[in-house]
Amino acid sequence: MDGPVVKAAEAALGDDNVELILPFVPLEAEDEVRTAFERATAARAEGPIAHEVADLYFFDTVVRLHRAGEGASFTGVKPAGGDVGPVIPLAERAIETGSIEKLHAFLSAELHRQLQSRLERIVALTDAVTTAERREYTEAMLGFQVYSHHLYKSMHRDPHEGGHPHG
Repeated sequence: MDGPVVKAAEAALGDDNVELILPFVPLEAEDEVRTAFERATAARAEGPIAHEVADLYFFDTVVRLHRAGEGASFTGVKPAGGDVGPVIPLAERAIETGSIEKLHAFLSAELHRQLQSRLERIVALTDAVTTAERREYTEAMLGFQVYSHHLYKSMHRDPHEGGHPHG
């Protein structure tokens, strides 16, 4: 298990300080997190198996509440080392260094590739003759417009609107 929420939960348990995890959950979830923390802390003292189960219970609780605060579904705590794709590490690096240059370069290049590829498909279908070909052109053309619109809306929405996968 990894991700910023689990890392904060580990730090909270390790330092016996629930305050370290509270910024990761909504205000209305604090009482549930505090209760889970107290239970996990008490159970951890009962031996290695109880310690492990208590940690898993606490991680599960805080990730579930974090995801609920984002309006996202909870599908369980993921094992460590899962593929998060290329962007998360670049975003983490930007936060660490205070520079967006590598993240910006990657996203700009990927956006260019995606737009160019989609436009090339439209251009290739421009001379459509049959109804089926014109339908394919229309789907590609409208898809390009909608894709572009969704990108724009995504750039301007609240970061937690609609949820996002992490934790």
